[in-house]
Amino acid sequence: MNAMGSMLGCGGQADPGHIADIRRVLTPMWKTLPKTYDRIDRRSLRYLVHRYFMQTSSLLIRGFEPTRPVNESHWGVADVLSQMVPAYVESVLDRKHNTQHGFSLQDAVDMVLMLDQLILDSESTVLETVYQNQRKPLQRSLSFRGLKQVLEEYMIMWMVEADPKDHAMLVKNRSFVAEVLPHYHSLMGFAEGQIKSFEYERQQPLGATKNSKSQHGSALEMKYSFQDAHAIVGGITRSFQSFWQSECESMKDALVSMDSRKTGRVPLAKFYNTAVNTDWRFGESETYLRELGALDESSKWIGPQVIIPNYLQATSNCIVSTPHYHVCCVNECESLLGEIELAINAPTALPNDILIVIGTMSTPTLLDDDSAPHIDRGLKSQLEQIAQKHGGMVPLHGRLFGQWLHYVFPRECPFPHKVGMVSSVTPTEHGQAIATAEEMRRHAANVSAFDFVDSVHEEELQWMSQWSQEEELMVDYSSELGTSWKESLFFSLIGMLLVVGGLWGGVISCSKAGSKTTSESSYHVTSHWV
Repeated sequence: MNAMGSMLGCGGQADPGHIADIRRVLTPMWKTLPKTYDRIDRRSLRYLVHRYFMQTSSLLIRGFEPTRPVNESHWGVADVLSQMVPAYVESVLDRKHNTQHGFSLQDAVDMVLMLDQLILDSESTVLETVYQNQRKPLQRSLSFRGLKQVLEEYMIMWMVEADPKDHAMLVKNRSFVAEVLPHYHSLMGFAEGQIKSFEYERQQPLGATKNSKSQHGSALEMKYSFQDAHAIVGGITRSFQSFWQSECESMKDALVSMDSRKTGRVPLAKFYNTAVNTDWRFGESETYLRELGALDESSKWIGPQVIIPNYLQATSNCIVSTPHYHVCCVNECESLLGEIELAINAPTALPNDILIVIGTMSTPTLLDDDSAPHIDRGLKSQLEQIAQKHGGMVPLHGRLFGQWLHYVFPRECPFPHKVGMVSSVTPTEHGQAIATAEEMRRHAANVSAFDFVDSVHEEELQWMSQWSQEEELMVDYSSELGTSWKESLFFSLIGMLLVVGGLWGGVISCSKAGSKTTSESSYHVTSHWV
């Protein structure tokens, strides 16, 4: 009910500053979504919410993955809504906002607030377990040292998948956990820093001055409630990716060093040769890479290749994986698309306008070169062909434009597969995620055969052989690409009737909310890194 309060009109209002921050992030994307009477459909709402969390904290919310098939009668968010809140919440959403009525920008803000709160609430399960393990009553305030002990164990439980017996062993043997968990000591320093950051923010209303310090004492003398610990844990989730980004950049550097032709692809032989000889991180099996959508098998010359941005964004490289969300590497394409959206400020654009924007973009696109990308005649022709499919305009939120962006920024923008063709399963869910030593050696034995790549022109390499002419629009473009005024008027009238019924249903749900309970499922955390 805390999470749903503002949506149902039952109280529980969020912090105004937080609401303003959410709206600031959503607004540029909102302006480029096609709308009917300033409202978007269900699919567009999911797309908008997914991109918000990826942009702000690199959280991939389970159920909101763009690769997940969703129809007009199903939210596709069972992993979040059905597990964490009663079924009546989803029914209220359906009554209050029918698909034909649509969703406003405020609805999108409310959805983000709701999911944000649900994620925070889910983390209390792990936190309560830690308190119990350390025999610390939830009602008792902790010292700085006591809270630090709690967070150290919390980080282990949050990041390492293990049963309670193994967790207990890890907690008791810190030298062993340092071998299991990469950069363990840095992680513990990060957790301690989050406590100090929380304390600094808490002192701001009182004035972070010498007088306030003398009044409240040093950080070591502070007391922290369970609610304080819960808030700090939420801060860890939201900021963890920025802490871990250096590891993601290190991985990208290693992949780029194998991409001699700057195609955003690494022959599987090179990939496994590196895994065998120098870098243990590149060990996913060929079948797992295929299921993740990180494998390009379209080139007859080179054979299977690992697509760099798809691999970096794959769930196997998400450092934290919970039943409700993943913490992943930054999607660099989000900033690129965001800059295009800010300049175009519309759902569609002329090909020439897109070329002008990209030609003046300031976002660095290569590791050692922050100049604008080179767009050859072939790429210009492909963009024009996309426009021809849509009456002369290019939809910014379509698979074909996403595909075009991938070939313009092959190391930053993932190749967009058709919906339902790939999945976001974790290594544990896949079952056979790690390649055998024999499989890696068999592919690595052919690495010398790729020495010719450096001397062959890109066109001869068939580097765009994965290009597909099949379009899929991420959002509903019917209002932009041909819905008649009669259809719009009909849907508008139906929507007005549904608003009345939906609001009445929301009031009834609020009145019954006190008899409902929120259910949460336990955590089973997995990570490619550990």
